[in-house]
Order: sequence, then structure tokens, then C-alpha cells
Amino acid sequence: MEWTGSLFFCYNTTMRDEATKDFIRRHGELFWYSPGDKGETVSDELLVEHILNYGTMDDVRELFQVMGLQRTAEVFFRSINMSERRRNNYNPVTLNYFTLLFNRYAY
Repeated sequence: MEWTGSLFFCYNTTMRDEATKDFIRRHGELFWYSPGDKGETVSDELLVEHILNYGTMDDVRELFQVMGLQRTAEVFFRSINMSERRRNNYNPVTLNYFTLLFNRYAY
């Protein structure tokens, strides 16, 4: 894995399965700021953050199918517990809703 000094890109794409890569490609508009050839290399933290914040409920359900509910919850909680800045990246309503959902159904 190449470290870029940022959590935005994860260059270890060999660990990603094709379903996750396809999911990222189909939701590329949420990652408009990343170069087209780097879209599949967004980190799990960024993927979860953007889908939960800006995706539709169908996108969220598909994310759960691709990553799994428990893995998505792990990424979510690790991200919000990392720093106050990371926690503030989530909309307050989104943060509250998914905290309750993951606490009830993922653990």
C-alpha cells in the first residue's frame, strides 16, 4: 500500500473485489474531485462517508450488500472516533441515524 499522507486514496486496489470497484464506478459523481483513473482507489472511510452523507437509501442498501453491514459499521465508527474533524464531516442527522442503526443491527 502506498501512503499518500491522506485518507482519501488507498492504492491497495488488489484487496478490493470487483463488486466494490463496480459500485464506486457507478457512484463516481460523488467523488468528482478525484481523477477519473483514481476513483476506485478512494479509501473505505471516504466511500462510507460519501455514500451515507450524499447517497440515496438505495445507494446505502447497496453499500451494505457490497461491504456488509458490520464492515460498514466498523469503518463508520473508526472514522468518527478518529477525530472531531472527521466526526464533523458527517451531517448531524446522518451521524445520529447511522449511529443508532449500526448500534442496533450491526453489533
